[in-house]
Amino acid sequence: MVRGSAGRSVGTVVSNVAVALGCVLFLGGSAWAALVYRPYTVPTGSMEPTVAAGEHVLAERISAGEIRRGDVVVFRDAAWGSAPEVKRVVGIGGDEVRSDGGRLTVNGEPVEEAYLSAEERAATTSFSTTVDKGRLFLLGDRRSISVDSASRLTDQARGSVPAGAVEARVDATVWPMGEARMLPRPTGFARLPGGISAPGPLTALVCAIAVGAVLILGGAAYGPLARRLGRRRAG
Repeated sequence: MVRGSAGRSVGTVVSNVAVALGCVLFLGGSAWAALVYRPYTVPTGSMEPTVAAGEHVLAERISAGEIRRGDVVVFRDAAWGSAPEVKRVVGIGGDEVRSDGGRLTVNGEPVEEAYLSAEERAATTSFSTTVDKGRLFLLGDRRSISVDSASRLTDQARGSVPAGAVEARVDATVWPMGEARMLPRPTGFARLPGGISAPGPLTALVCAIAVGAVLILGGAAYGPLARRLGRRRAG
């Protein structure tokens, strides 16, 4: 009887610890994700094939100082309309951005845009501009239909938007479920000063939430299972 009671006691402790740890991971990971990330729905097809129209994305909240060339960002600028826009940053304040025959250069450095198809690379409008301090030059990945900085060069701001207009950096697509994926980092900008941004903590958060859920379910099931096995042995 003492041995069975001790076994049940150990089983209860293990079950309680697993559930408690699971709650910490699940609730902590969920709360952190809610603080760090925001969900958006991509409004147009201007970022295809990287992100398609109607896809749901998770974007990491960032400040203006964290923006890097190559980032796919969500921003709002009254000059572009009231809805959030999703575009890729190709130039930051002080950069000379040029395109000639589909080849993009930043400060004279050729940028390999692996995310563009050959057709879209050829569709890139030829232009040359210098980005004002504190502003960004943004292009869509589907250049043939994208209304972006290159198509707004005649505006007073020469197509650029304030860096402060950026709300978040897109880290992953999450819906439709079959299309869920992390966005690859654009290595073509890596040689430029400041390099490219590192992936956000989304993978770690998803793992924490998943492990937490397993511990909660496993811990909750362990107690009754241990008691049932204990009764069978006693019988």
